[in-house]
Amino acid sequence: MDFFENCKTRQSCRNYDESRAVEPEKLARILECAHLAPSACNGQPYHFTVCTGNTAKRIAESVTGPGMNRFAAKAPVMIVISEESYVATAALGAKLKKNDYRSMDIGIASAYITSAATELGLGSCILGWFDSEKIQKICSVNGTVRLVITIGYPAEGDVLREKKRKDVQSLITYLD
Repeated sequence: MDFFENCKTRQSCRNYDESRAVEPEKLARILECAHLAPSACNGQPYHFTVCTGNTAKRIAESVTGPGMNRFAAKAPVMIVISEESYVATAALGAKLKKNDYRSMDIGIASAYITSAATELGLGSCILGWFDSEKIQKICSVNGTVRLVITIGYPAEGDVLREKKRKDVQSLITYLD
């Protein structure tokens, strides 16, 4: 699959096959891609906690709410992304430019994770609705939890949905 095909086919998976575990070598490849993602001053201000088994089930309970993310209970893997400290040069740049580089870097790493999962035939969904403090305790992390990504094999019959996006021209301005 080339990059453009990956962009066309990658979607948020909301129906996982509970009977299929994700192979450790596929998880390792996904995490290697996240490791290679660019970040401000190469600081990589994040930590990935990979949760499977009972821990994934406990995380699933922390990402569901009134009508939110119920599908997560079927995902065999949860990758919790917590925020770490800036490196000194990125911290200085963030302060001077009033930019939150950590959030940008976490977003980039998340895109790498979900694209790698698609490449390997896996589904993924980036979750922003969760109980950060509860997840911090479950995962024994000090940094603020910023995202949780579900990973697993899509359930049989989970078909590619037509992507509904704004008209591309409404998102672009060309200046000369």
